[in-house]
Amino acid sequence: MNPILAIGQILVSIALIAAILLQSRGTGLSGTFGGDSAVYRSRRGVERRLWQFTILLLVLFVLFAVVAFLAH
Repeated sequence: MNPILAIGQILVSIALIAAILLQSRGTGLSGTFGGDSAVYRSRRGVERRLWQFTILLLVLFVLFAVVAFLAH
């Protein structure tokens, strides 16, 4: 495996884990700052950007995995 691919996949996986942990179910970032999470609402502001960033990291992780598989 190419070392650049391996390092890239490790960095993306660490960032993906961190992004998922920041989105803990039921609390979210608004719950961290005292917001009420009992009522359903749409994602706004930082939560929405974090959600989009998590999806981007997921796509990057899958791409790294596919490229590493094909390069092997």
